[in-house]
Amino acid sequence: MTTPEDQRVQAAVRRHLRNRAFAEAEKVISLVLSDPQVQQARAQIEAAETQIGLELRTRLQPFQDRYEQAVRDGDADVFIKICPGKHGRWGRICVLDDGHETSMEEPHWGHNSDGEPIAWVGSAPDDW
Repeated sequence: MTTPEDQRVQAAVRRHLRNRAFAEAEKVISLVLSDPQVQQARAQIEAAETQIGLELRTRLQPFQDRYEQAVRDGDADVFIKICPGKHGRWGRICVLDDGHETSMEEPHWGHNSDGEPIAWVGSAPDDW
């Protein structure tokens, strides 16, 4: 039978191992992301996303306007209907209707944290 002291020690060991694994993973990720070729690829993707965002702006700006109005008005009904693709951690919020990727075959579209139109597909570029 495991005593409370044994359980406490086992929990501490698990936390230590988990923290060590996370630290090692962060180190590896940092090394990969600092590679010049990876940085170049990231810059190319960001430039393409911005270019596509600008190209789609005329057609998709009404969605951004609707989103901004909903923010001003606190209109929860609008928020329920828009894409759940919120990538706010990276300064992106898709303002299109939920299901746009399949029904309208559109990429995610909105504005980045600098206020520029941006389009993206999936979430891979957002995880950088």
